[in-house]
Amino acid sequence: MTRPAADADPAPAATPVHHQVLIVGGGTAGITVAARLRRAGVRDVALLDPAETHWYQPLWTLVGGGQAPLRAALRPEAEVIPPGVRWLRERATAVDPVARTVTTATGRVFSYGRLVLAPGLHLDWDGVPGLARAVGHHGVSSNYRADLAPYTWELIRRMRRGTAVFTMPSGPVKCGGAPQKIAYLAADHWRKRGVLGDIRIVLALPEPSLFKVPVFARALEGAVHRYGIEVRLQTELTELDGPGRAAVLTDHATGRAETVHYDLLHAVPPQRARSGSPTARWRIRAPRTATSRRTRTPSGARTSPRCSPWGTWHISPRPKRAPRSASRPRSSSPTSSPGSAAGRPPPATTATPPAPWSPPGTRCCWPSSTTTCAPHRRSPSSTPLGSAPTCGSSSATACRSSTSRGC
Repeated sequence: MTRPAADADPAPAATPVHHQVLIVGGGTAGITVAARLRRAGVRDVALLDPAETHWYQPLWTLVGGGQAPLRAALRPEAEVIPPGVRWLRERATAVDPVARTVTTATGRVFSYGRLVLAPGLHLDWDGVPGLARAVGHHGVSSNYRADLAPYTWELIRRMRRGTAVFTMPSGPVKCGGAPQKIAYLAADHWRKRGVLGDIRIVLALPEPSLFKVPVFARALEGAVHRYGIEVRLQTELTELDGPGRAAVLTDHATGRAETVHYDLLHAVPPQRARSGSPTARWRIRAPRTATSRRTRTPSGARTSPRCSPWGTWHISPRPKRAPRSASRPRSSSPTSSPGSAAGRPPPATTATPPAPWSPPGTRCCWPSSTTTCAPHRRSPSSTPLGSAPTCGSSSATACRSSTSRGC
């Protein structure tokens, strides 16, 4: 039995319809923001998305790793929209930040007090020569397409020896951890099957380190060492010969290009704002400064240089962490959560709400380590706002840490 999860608004309106908060995009990011705002007490939240079905994209990595069936990632959109959120089954085509309005493909106009843009990213398969023709064939797969995630698992479970290459592009991606996670899942499967020693694993990453947060980087370095993975930093896939099963990996630090012959290639395509998306036009018009991590757009939404290229613009800034007192020792409680240095949530501080309105407790998850931007969500649901959150969305690697605000 399907519950009435959302109030639909199918009827056209002659004049602009106003909403306190308008969210463009009904993916995991948009749904998560809507749920947080409702829990924070915001009554008038509307979400623009024409899709009738919802893909939970973070699960695609587990599908590719053989840990979940693809059907588990698919649900009707109406079932995932939070109760009390008005679902507008329309596609946004333009944003006027001065008039504070959003126009849809049918010509309807909606005005807003605050705007959140989360339309998702476009996968640019043509961004790497040869990738579009090879993906789905010749041992090339990608968990960034739902139909290809099962093919990834088929390649992994059938592999007994040879070379497996996992790549990540430079620039923004939906999940900065997913290109690495599938490599670790594959390596662990091969370890359990007793064939890991016969498989060469190459992981090409565009960043100068495995992860920008040192504590996470150290953990990943340990995993890389255990599985015997060859890591190529500041390196990415620049050309692909599918029939010849040859991948060109270019080291941007030296300019050297190396051709690696593979038996399995998991490639993550370059990603950019969707063609025709309002974010592609409006983002350029939003003010940004080199000295501030946060900026206020003409519409009143807040963003940052790290968040804005992804099109997920959050409502309010994170609270600043209170300075640690020199006389206050760190806790050594045995109940400390993994990844937490102190085993307790950060000091409770409250940011001054921006005028004219900001929902209490809402904040932005500023990514300190990877090319993602994601809203916080509470886990479990009884956890008070402002305490140690679980960070997650369609564009973030899951993490649990009471000391880190990045995903």
